[in-house]
Amino acid sequence: MSGVSGKVFLSSVAGIWVDAMDVLAMREATNFAAAYCRSGKGPIVLEAATYRYYGHSMSDPGTSYRKRDEVDDVRKNRDPIAHFKDRILKSGLASEEELKKIETDVVKEVSEAVQVAKTDKELGPDELWENIYPDNDVWKMRGVTPFEWRQPKI
Repeated sequence: MSGVSGKVFLSSVAGIWVDAMDVLAMREATNFAAAYCRSGKGPIVLEAATYRYYGHSMSDPGTSYRKRDEVDDVRKNRDPIAHFKDRILKSGLASEEELKKIETDVVKEVSEAVQVAKTDKELGPDELWENIYPDNDVWKMRGVTPFEWRQPKI
C-alpha cells in the first residue's frame, strides 16, 4: 500500500484510495465513505489521487520538476471532464448539443456569481462566525488566541 490510505492501514482508522481523475470512481468512493461513516463504523480516510495541472502557487509554474509534455499528456489522455464527457456521449446519455448547452449555462452562471462576489461588500469580522454549523447555539469556536472563544450566530 502506498500513499495516505496505506499509512492509515497501520492505525485504527479505515482508509481507501480512489483515482480522482475518474468521475464515476470518485462518486462511488464518496458514496461508500459516506455510507461507511453513517453506519456508525467510524471515520474513514478517502485518499483522492488526482493530477495538478498547475504549480502550487503563483510563484511555482510547476515546470521545474516535470516536463510540459507530461502535463499536456495527462490533460489530453486523463482529463476527468473530457473523459466523462466521452463516456456520456458514447453511452448515448446526452448529445453533443445538450452538453454544449449545459456548458454554456454553467459558464454564464459562474460568470454571474463571480461578478456578484467581486461587487458585493466585504464581510465584517463578526459575520465570519455566522452560519457555520446548523445548530450554532451548541458550538463554540476558538478565536485567534487560545483564550478567545466565540459563539457563532445563526
